[in-house]
Amino acid sequence: MISAPVLLTETDKEEAAMMKKESFRRILIRVFWISLIFTIGFSWVYIRYAVPDQLNLVVNEEEVFHFALPPGVTFESDSEEVVLKNASDIPEGMIRIERPDAISMYGKNEGSYRVGMKFLGLIRMKDIQVDVVDGSYAIPCGTPVGIYLKSRGVMVIGTGQVTNDTGNVVEPAYGILKSGDYIQTVDGEDLEDKNDLVDAVSTSGGKTLVLGIRRDGREIEVDMTPVLAEDGSYKLGAWVRDDTQGIGTMTYVDMNGNFGALGHGISDSDTGDLVDIEGGELYETQILGIEKGQTGKPGVMSGVIYYGKGTKLGEVTENTTEGIYGTVNRHFLDSIKADAIPIGFRQDIHKGTAYIRSNVSGEVKDYEIEIQKVDYGSIQKNKGLVLRVVDEELLNLTSGIVQGMSGSPIIQDGKLIGAVTHVFINDPTRGYGIFVENMISH
Repeated sequence: MISAPVLLTETDKEEAAMMKKESFRRILIRVFWISLIFTIGFSWVYIRYAVPDQLNLVVNEEEVFHFALPPGVTFESDSEEVVLKNASDIPEGMIRIERPDAISMYGKNEGSYRVGMKFLGLIRMKDIQVDVVDGSYAIPCGTPVGIYLKSRGVMVIGTGQVTNDTGNVVEPAYGILKSGDYIQTVDGEDLEDKNDLVDAVSTSGGKTLVLGIRRDGREIEVDMTPVLAEDGSYKLGAWVRDDTQGIGTMTYVDMNGNFGALGHGISDSDTGDLVDIEGGELYETQILGIEKGQTGKPGVMSGVIYYGKGTKLGEVTENTTEGIYGTVNRHFLDSIKADAIPIGFRQDIHKGTAYIRSNVSGEVKDYEIEIQKVDYGSIQKNKGLVLRVVDEELLNLTSGIVQGMSGSPIIQDGKLIGAVTHVFINDPTRGYGIFVENMISH
């Protein structure tokens, strides 16, 4: 049997066409929403990493910021104190700019304000804190200094085994003390240094001690029973430290005698944790030699620190991820030969020629570098710049950047813009730098 062909009426054809149109319309709607969601998601991620959370303006000075923004993203000021302008020099009305890659801001009065970023003028993508400040100056130093830091409490480096008086190997602190703990008290008595802890344990007679611990910012108490060791002394089975020393480079001193140095914090050499300090001092130092850097092995400056009342240069009050801070004394101020220069903010920085100031040759000199990358939205505050040493004299002396040069000020266009922080392990001629504004606003 042969089936007869099915003939479609005009109504059937119209219904089929309408179904196709409806199906196509639905596909278009899905594509639109998927594209919109993708665009919003991409814009949010891009803005999060490419646009900084904080910007600085000098009061009554227009500043231009270059951002390659995704389509549909605009700026919006939440205050009349911060005026947003198109950065183009073309007179208003002569051209329509849909997506400018630059925006200018003008701060009328000192203070902190908020600028928002919106998608399609509706969806809030990000808030930027805009600090309007008076134009500031600082002296870029580049001077090596000896650093002594006293921890706030006795720092636990780790736990270890003890052979007791019966010959058994035990680990009494395991599970009770942790690396990075700070022992502050023993039986309610404050500890000045690790010697106080040793004395308390030695005279305990094996009695359980109550240790006041600071752990991850929390204060707790733990019970510890010292073990009688085979040598007849009592021990906790913990390795501890209460101070840190080293050599670094002074970045700047401001007009009030406040300093910033290193561009990164000082961490414990064993635990890697940032040292929580009670205070510290700066001392004169002498660089005795330089081990040149090579691929896979960073170079290092070696020297001696002169501890003494007459060689003291200042006080350290803070140890942060952006550097160490405090005040210098008259002795240090009198030794500075450089003049104060303007502070440069991140919008002032550009790729190209700059200079680092260092004392690697025995005298403070400026050495030419090339800024290869400026990461305006860097999450790691002390890695906003990528730089390369091009100065032949410095390359001959050090092969580039060596340990101990951290904090060397970076100068571009007559402004202090940052400091050297890290060297590339596989290329000693290249390294990272921090924006000086991150150091100042720590």
